[in-house]
Amino acid sequence: MANVKIVTDSSAQLTDEEISKYGITVIPLTVMIDSTVYVERETITNDTFVPKMLAAKDLPKTSQPPVGKFVAAFNKLGEDGSKVLCLDMLAAISGTVHAAEQAATISTSDVTVVDSQTTDRGLAFQVLEAAKLAQQGATVEAILTRINQVRENTRLYLCVMTLDNIVKGGRLHPVAGAITNFLNIKLGLQVTGGKLKIISKGRGDKSLRKFFGRIIDDMKQTPTLKEIGISYVTETKVLKETVNKLRETFPEVPLLYRITSPIISTHTGEGAFALVYYSDPD
Repeated sequence: MANVKIVTDSSAQLTDEEISKYGITVIPLTVMIDSTVYVERETITNDTFVPKMLAAKDLPKTSQPPVGKFVAAFNKLGEDGSKVLCLDMLAAISGTVHAAEQAATISTSDVTVVDSQTTDRGLAFQVLEAAKLAQQGATVEAILTRINQVRENTRLYLCVMTLDNIVKGGRLHPVAGAITNFLNIKLGLQVTGGKLKIISKGRGDKSLRKFFGRIIDDMKQTPTLKEIGISYVTETKVLKETVNKLRETFPEVPLLYRITSPIISTHTGEGAFALVYYSDPD
């Protein structure tokens, strides 16, 4: 039995097989669509959320897990004397990590909470490495050292095809959103240092092809590329072209291609997708 138990939130892009194989506990966020509340991975899935979001009258509202849910999970996992390590999505987009931190102060278990400074498959890379080491009997300190290395060697890039959801969510002034949509402006962003930064802005799909072309060129120069993740809201021509290019360029590198979580879909909107990769130069 592992001496360290691993916990994360439902924004982590993990497969059911990975969760089961490595004994990972996932604390779900909730999402409200037109007055109906759903629990991620329980009453709604990534796949079933997107059609509901697109058909909704209003932008869905996501909520971080209640502190009590974290406390209950932490207490149960630590009943046998195990320590608990909880890795959550970056604080810049959700208060989930702060709820976990509060729960850790209440829990009867020995809990360490970490802001992964990323989300989606980027978070999953850290969670999986932590869970593998926990199964091997590693200490919390050793796991923390390793996931810091994983974080430093992970890159997450995101393209936003329409600013509608960002505007509706109050993250951009409506007039600015209307102008950029009218001009067909596409944004390229990077999650880095726990923040979301705009690094590319251009008109039409051509700008996105250049954006991801530059990223793939950088990946070619990356030593020991370990894994690639593509997470998306809805499929587009640019997305399919990018995936095909990645598979042609890196045929030996595992690539997970899946719909993203409700919280990411809600923030980024229709057509958005992320490219995440992890290298291990050591």
